[in-house]
Amino acid sequence: MSQDGFPTAAARTVLNHNSSLGLEVTPSASPGKTPIQILHEYGTKIGNLPVYAMEKAEGEAHQPSFVFNVTIGDVTCTGHGSSKKAAKHKAAEAALNIFKLEPGPNHQIPNAADNGIEAEPHNQPNPIGILQELALQRGWRLPEYSVCMEAGPPHKREFTVTCRMETLVETGTGSSKKHAKRVAAEKMATKLQALQGCLDRPWALKPTVRLECLRTSSGEKLSMLRRNPLSIPNTDYVQMMLELSKEQGFEVTYFDIDELTVSGQYQCLAELSTVPVTVCHGTGISCSNAHNDAAHSALQYVKIMASAE
Repeated sequence: MSQDGFPTAAARTVLNHNSSLGLEVTPSASPGKTPIQILHEYGTKIGNLPVYAMEKAEGEAHQPSFVFNVTIGDVTCTGHGSSKKAAKHKAAEAALNIFKLEPGPNHQIPNAADNGIEAEPHNQPNPIGILQELALQRGWRLPEYSVCMEAGPPHKREFTVTCRMETLVETGTGSSKKHAKRVAAEKMATKLQALQGCLDRPWALKPTVRLECLRTSSGEKLSMLRRNPLSIPNTDYVQMMLELSKEQGFEVTYFDIDELTVSGQYQCLAELSTVPVTVCHGTGISCSNAHNDAAHSALQYVKIMASAE
C-alpha cells in the first residue's frame, strides 16, 4: 500500500513485527528511502506509528497548496507542499530532524526512550496503530484523519477529528488533537468489529454485480441509459450514476488524484464494485467537475456493456 498516493498493487506492504526489531537505516542497505518510509520504520520500532492529517488545502487550481501534520508519540510536525505527497514528505522530514534520524553510515534507529517518547504499553493497544497496520495488511487505503472543528476558550479547547477508512467515517472529540484522533480511531475499530465480527476476516462490505448480468437486467434507470444519449449539456452524471447503482445493486467510489494534469486540471477515478471491477478516469477545472467527468465515462462504459449482445 502506498503511504502517500493512490493505491497500486505493486506498492502494497505487509508489516512484519519480527523484522522491525533492531532495524538500521543505512544508505547501502536501503538506498533512496523517503522521509515517510524512515519515519514509519521508527514508529514501528517504538510501537507508535506516525499519523498524517491534512490541515489545509488552498490556492488556485494551477497552483494548489497543502498543509499536512504528522503526529508520532507526543511530537507533531507540519509540512507544506504543492501536492499532498510533497506536504507529507515535508512533515516527515521535520519529525526526522527532531528525532535526529538522518540516514548515515551505520546509523541505527534509537530506542524510544532516547527521544523522550514513551512506547504504548503492551497491555493497552493503540487503536491508531491497529487501524494503520490493518490497512497495510489488507491492502486498503491508509486511514485519513482531519481536524474538522476547534471550539472552546484557549484554556479549555475541544477538538473534533474525523477518521476516514475506505467508505467508513467516524469522529472523535477530545481536549487535544491527539486524544481526539485516538477516540475517532477507537470508534472506527469498534465499527469494523461490528461489521466483520473480528478484524482478521477479509473486509467485503461493497455489494457487487457481474457486468454481463446488465445485458439482461431490467430497470427504469438502465432502460433510460440504453435509450438516451449521454451528450446533454449540464447533466449531473454523478447523480445519474448514483441512481443507476442503487437500482442495479452496485456501489460507486470516487478517488481524487493528488497530481494535476499537464493543463492544470483536477483528476479523479470512479470505481464501480462490479465483477470485474470497473475504473474510469475523469478530469475537470474543479474536483466536482472531475467527478462528473469520471461518472460520465463510467456511464458510457455501463451503457456499452448493457447494450452488447
